[in-house]
Amino acid sequence: MQRIDLHTHSTASDGTDSPAELVVAAAQAGLDVVAITDHDSTAGWSDAVAAGERVGVRVVPGVEISTARDGRSLHLLAYHLDPADLWLLAETEHTRSSRQTRLQRIVDRLAAGGIPVTLAEVTAQVPPGATAGRPHIADALVAGGVVRDRDEAFRRFLHGGSRYVVSHYAPDPADAVRAVRAAGGVPVLAHPFGSTPYAGSEAMVEELAAAGLFGLETAHRDHDDAARRRGRALAVTLGLLETGASDYHGTGKQNRLGEHLTDPDTLAAIDAAATDARTTS
Repeated sequence: MQRIDLHTHSTASDGTDSPAELVVAAAQAGLDVVAITDHDSTAGWSDAVAAGERVGVRVVPGVEISTARDGRSLHLLAYHLDPADLWLLAETEHTRSSRQTRLQRIVDRLAAGGIPVTLAEVTAQVPPGATAGRPHIADALVAGGVVRDRDEAFRRFLHGGSRYVVSHYAPDPADAVRAVRAAGGVPVLAHPFGSTPYAGSEAMVEELAAAGLFGLETAHRDHDDAARRRGRALAVTLGLLETGASDYHGTGKQNRLGEHLTDPDTLAAIDAAATDARTTS
């Protein structure tokens, strides 16, 4: 049976492996298929696909779109969408720009709190073309000797409830689902019931399903057994498919490639939905 991981990050956003290195690592981990789903960026697609052809790993092009409503963040995985879609280009650029100004505001709060870090130090941690975010602030804190690793930085300073953290612009989740569908993509809600600020609700998932949501990422490190049962029951009720993935970030997180997997029949359904969208558009 194919081993399929549908949620990973490279240096095109906040991972520590380049897109090519990510695919090589996927091959070494025994994966047959890996999706590259960087935050609000499709910049790593071509390098990842080329690497996949060299090492015999199929690469599914995707993106993890930041969305928000009423102060609650949700992340939407989108597979096979058109990278030149005007909505996608505009919204991801708006989000990336907002993330950049957010970095300054978070750095200012940290500095005011006596935590030594500057925007220049953070920017130095962001690879060219990458989507800047809190993990790069964490990397600057590691480089400055303030913390040992990203996990400690998030635990102490950068978690969702921290007084140092501020929000950034993100589109409404229902609008994003409809836009992904319009761009020929297949939307799956990432880790909806995790312990992070991205937790969703049954009512939200029902609304997104009505807007065109295709699936739920039920098998994820942030989901305990109760959350997985909750997600599975909701998927059955709403007719959504279930995916599983690592949410790999290289050395930036403990998540291991292939620690959670997607059933091959589910990937086939995602592929078919994308093909149908292209032929009917």
